[in-house]
Amino acid sequence: MKIYTRTGDKGKTGLIGGRVDKDSLRVEAYGTMDELNSFVGKAMIELDAKTFADILADLEAIQHELFDGGNDLANVMKERHYKLTDEPIEVLEQRIDTLMEEAPPLERFILPGGSPGAASLHIARTIARRAERQTVTLMKAEDDVPATVQRYLNRLSDYFFVAARIVNARLQVKDIEYVRSAKVFRTEDTKKKKDN
Repeated sequence: MKIYTRTGDKGKTGLIGGRVDKDSLRVEAYGTMDELNSFVGKAMIELDAKTFADILADLEAIQHELFDGGNDLANVMKERHYKLTDEPIEVLEQRIDTLMEEAPPLERFILPGGSPGAASLHIARTIARRAERQTVTLMKAEDDVPATVQRYLNRLSDYFFVAARIVNARLQVKDIEYVRSAKVFRTEDTKKKKDN
């Protein structure tokens, strides 16, 4: 099997059910999801299997889900069966809640970084945000874009933020707060004080 086909040499690429310019909004969106998937893979090789077994399991599932979402964005057939469902969004929410119970208290914005794995997860977070923005742009331009992909990407960026903090916490690497940040996150203590 040959990897190159020469079919894209004139700036067009194949979708599921059609062809478009390689710089189309649809290709930009699912191409960014592919970029994101690569950074998830990078983060995975930077995490120790013993310390981060739960996060590695999450990330492997996420890689499959990103393929599903990219497939859905690339599908322009008249009759479509979308692969990405709401279930992975619910799982992400559960995992975020679980990891937040482990996370150190947070009041201010933090700088991306810390350990290599956490830094890669922060990169994944920002790429997920870009993929979401591109998907929203696509949704405005075309009326046949599955909204599940946008919701998934929105929740996914939140997951990466929390996972990056947990990676640093388990490695005992302290998050660095942005020095000019106001207190933007409410801890349980500040919530109790405000409620009283």
